Amino acid sequence: MGAATTRATRGRRGLPWLVVGLWVVLLAVAAPFAARLGDVQRDRATDYLPASADSTQVAELQDRLPGGETTELVLVYHRADGLTAADRATAAGQVAAVAHRHTLTGTPRGVPSADGTTLVYPVGSNEPGTDEKKRDAFVADVRRLAHGEGGLTVRAGGPAALATDASGVYASLGGPLLYTTVGVVAVLLVLIYRSPLLWLVPLTVAGLSDFLARAAAYGLNQAFGTTVSGQSAGIMTILVFGAGTDYALLLVARYREELRRHELPHDAMRAALRGCGPAVLASSGTVAAGLLCLLAADLNSSRGMGPLGTVGVLCALAAMLTLLPALLVLLGRRVFWPLVPAHGSTPVARRSLFAAMGSSAGRRPLTVLATGAALLGALALGTLSLPGTLKQLDTFVDRPDSVTAMETVAAAYPERSAQPIEVLTPAARADAALTAVRDTRGVADARRGRTGGGWTEITVTASAPPQSAAETATIEALRHRLPGSHVGGPSAQQLDLRDTDARDRTVVVPLVLLSVLLILAALLRSLVAPLVLVAAVVAVWGAALGLGGLVFGPLFGFHGTDPGLALLSFVFLVALGVDYGIFLMHRMREESLRGSEPAEAALTALRTTGGVIASAGLVLAATFAVLTNMGLVPLVELGFVIAAGVLLDTFLVRTYLVTSASVALGRRVWWPGRLSRAPSAAPRRVPEPVA
Repeated sequence: MGAATTRATRGRRGLPWLVVGLWVVLLAVAAPFAARLGDVQRDRATDYLPASADSTQVAELQDRLPGGETTELVLVYHRADGLTAADRATAAGQVAAVAHRHTLTGTPRGVPSADGTTLVYPVGSNEPGTDEKKRDAFVADVRRLAHGEGGLTVRAGGPAALATDASGVYASLGGPLLYTTVGVVAVLLVLIYRSPLLWLVPLTVAGLSDFLARAAAYGLNQAFGTTVSGQSAGIMTILVFGAGTDYALLLVARYREELRRHELPHDAMRAALRGCGPAVLASSGTVAAGLLCLLAADLNSSRGMGPLGTVGVLCALAAMLTLLPALLVLLGRRVFWPLVPAHGSTPVARRSLFAAMGSSAGRRPLTVLATGAALLGALALGTLSLPGTLKQLDTFVDRPDSVTAMETVAAAYPERSAQPIEVLTPAARADAALTAVRDTRGVADARRGRTGGGWTEITVTASAPPQSAAETATIEALRHRLPGSHVGGPSAQQLDLRDTDARDRTVVVPLVLLSVLLILAALLRSLVAPLVLVAAVVAVWGAALGLGGLVFGPLFGFHGTDPGLALLSFVFLVALGVDYGIFLMHRMREESLRGSEPAEAALTALRTTGGVIASAGLVLAATFAVLTNMGLVPLVELGFVIAAGVLLDTFLVRTYLVTSASVALGRRVWWPGRLSRAPSAAPRRVPEPVA
């Protein structure tokens, strides 16, 4: 028996080394695939749109025309006090140099403005095709060849230049986003753990799980064609570090507590995994289920974000429940230095902040509940101040040359749009379609383009500015008057994005609510508790959007709201907010099962989990706040709303409103489960939690 016990002990001690070895092999296999994720990333507007969208049909048909997809630029020559003859000669010479170096779709012809300050040369080429890297190289070379001096400004605008500047921002997400996220999480972990070594362990594990998630995301793209965009890849990294660090905080807190009760670290870790493992598994399952509901979205970018976000969460979960425990066991108690939890020791007893907050919620639960609900409702009124739909030219935080070029064109040519509307019509009806287009209200000019594959391209110039109400009316009129034809171009793509987002909200939001409610009901054995949690996170979402409405325009200077903000922020806040509710309610249920009265169970749960939930909420909010430092308005808006919502959820809803509602409802919070009918039992005193 002694020999068997010795062998079992040695086996348990060898298990951490086995786990680490398996992870080394797994990461070695994943390395080639993780490095290729950037190669399959696509950020064209048509990559975000569904295949059924009218503008997507135009882009696909253009690929089949002679020469394939056209990369369109406009070179904008401008002098505030009027162009000189030398300026025009300079422009002609530079455009000729571009035509000599590249194969263009036609001979560029300059279009002077009526006030004589601006000269525009439309430039098109089929060289890049659909290759984004070739497109960016073409735009960069044109910008190098076309330059001004002595007061003459030369800027490249048009769809290709705007797309190139956007891809530059998305390319910066990989490095700066990762480094900034790591730095923010590192600082917070140092402050939370107050140890020179401990913070490195979960941070390293999070970094390795992000590496694995990138490989898995590449695999999804190759196996199922899952859309990978700069936005979805960046948010996957945020989720890995945010959710992964949250799981690590819960595990490490429980492990520290168990080290005081067990002499051997592997025994303490086994007890810690038994104690917090179910809650971590349930919370990650809820997040994954919520994200997977995005598969029902019609928008490619949203549909692709669901699997990528789920992969990120599951990779973080796997790493934090296998690799992190193995490393902590191997490092032993010394990893907590200088605050080493000695076996048999008792944590210093002190009244925590969350004990005080819980007491105030317990004394007047209805008053606290009403006050908190009124505050959230007042914040939600800020949604009335949200700016209108974000226009393409307003998507950059800083204004690149392409945006300045288009603004110059809009000011110099008020009688015509700076962006073309593309119409693809059956070649047999091309003449009739051209006549109908020219007769459409709001059309300033229309010309036949290429013909091939049974289709003819008609390039339309609207008389209204891009993405204005008047231009939108022109696009809709063209679609109505040209049955069997397709209307596309940059403005039509933005219109289709807006309409598809509106459709997706009506489908995805109910699915998220239903899936989360079912998981919570199964976990908590109740219908009332899940409704309380879901109502709380929906209120948080409304309040966070309201905060955005109060700051986006007046403080940040944004001129619009991204159409996808409402849906994506809802999915993330509901899934992640319920995550923390599970930690609180699961502990509350444990206390109730042990015989505590409902009010005591709620307050004990807050005391024992409040510190960890607050730390986790701070980390998650900080990681999403990293997005506010990126160069695209949609990312800044999404990062702000989610970070604000997580903070509201952590420090107001979880601590006050959910606790107050649980105290006020009493045993009814567990209806119709058996806890709602259980007889009262003598309360059991619970020690204050370990910091």
